[in-house]
Amino acid sequence: MALFHSEVYQNEYLPDGGTDVNAIVRIGVRDAGAAGSDGAAGEIIIIDCSGSMGQRSMMAARQAAMVALDNIIDGTYFAVVSGTHEAYLAYPIVQSGPGMVQMNPRTRREAKDAISRLVADGGTAIGRWLTLALALFNSMGGRLAQKHALLLTDGADEHETPEQLDAAIRACMGQFQCDCRGVGTYWVVSEVRKISRALMGTLDIIPEPSMMAAEFARIMQTSMNRGVSSANLRVWVPQGAQLMFVRQVSPTVEDLTNQAEPVNPLTVDFPTGAWGDEERDYHISVRLPAKAVGQEQLAARVQLVVADQPRTQGMVKAVWSNDDNLTAQINDEVAHYTGQTELAAAIQEGLAAKQAGDLSTATSKLGRAVQLAAETGNREATTKLRKVVEVVDPGTGTVRLKRNVSRADEMALDTSSTKTTRTRQSGDDQPQE
Repeated sequence: MALFHSEVYQNEYLPDGGTDVNAIVRIGVRDAGAAGSDGAAGEIIIIDCSGSMGQRSMMAARQAAMVALDNIIDGTYFAVVSGTHEAYLAYPIVQSGPGMVQMNPRTRREAKDAISRLVADGGTAIGRWLTLALALFNSMGGRLAQKHALLLTDGADEHETPEQLDAAIRACMGQFQCDCRGVGTYWVVSEVRKISRALMGTLDIIPEPSMMAAEFARIMQTSMNRGVSSANLRVWVPQGAQLMFVRQVSPTVEDLTNQAEPVNPLTVDFPTGAWGDEERDYHISVRLPAKAVGQEQLAARVQLVVADQPRTQGMVKAVWSNDDNLTAQINDEVAHYTGQTELAAAIQEGLAAKQAGDLSTATSKLGRAVQLAAETGNREATTKLRKVVEVVDPGTGTVRLKRNVSRADEMALDTSSTKTTRTRQSGDDQPQE
């Protein structure tokens, strides 16, 4: 049985007249088990087969898809989608009934044979690929407790309108999770990020086709190890309080605020998707009516809820004080993740300004990113920033834009911008059944 634990990091002391409470709530799962352990799991592999893939990328994509199949646990329902300016069901070939089959040695062989015949031809319409994936998952009725897709693309979504893609994404939200990967440098990061964010997946670049198989294996292994098929972050705040925002801040920065689903007038749920053995950190910000010095109040109760049952919870507190030594302190975790959130925004805004030709803004934003990466100890961001800018002084964020920067280096910086580092490792938390 999965074990859950939680821990709260905050400075609970507010000055006289203070209203805003900020806390980092760390939630973890252990012994999650394998995907489908609490219900049937479904996997769909979506392969870009547009003409731009070319022979080398197409060959690598076929090999990677076969490796992904090898990492799908027997008994899992699965399908393979071939994507061009249309969407095709490459496997299974069905005449009627559900569009997915269970993995076993025979279906794995048949699927590999179907993948081996895929060729690069046609255009790109990612919304149609997602729509077919949704139809395949829906064809299973209520049989699947966990639904995951792996999407590979190499180009811009040129054969449908942005509105069509957005409509397809909206239809898929809450229906399945989707990890997205772009191979090469001709796809659009912001376009694919829209998909991964809305569908609670990850985003990254695969710079070279030869790296595809290892990445597909890693993604599928992670998915197969998510034994908790679905969980919600449930946040209660007291009467008169305002929930300012809820952000996931580790392992990546994701603003969840607009995804709130009301439970009752004081409580909202935020979908978090499936969990394996992992920890995630959430930044909770609450605005309270000010109380007199010496008074205390529970500012928020944060729970991880599985099948509508709370499995662990963290309490966010507020105590009003006139002791400046207490109220002036900023909790290390809150300060750290506030910087990491600003770092992600600075990188994305700096790269967007650079692409738009606004070099002054690009230099300023990327300089601030260098400064924040140094302050928060984000070594990965520092390394990738140094491929785009020449760092004169990291302490002040003084940088110069490099000339002749490779497109792959810029895209790698962009896709990794939301990845965060921690100030410390999790402590000896006591798990709860």
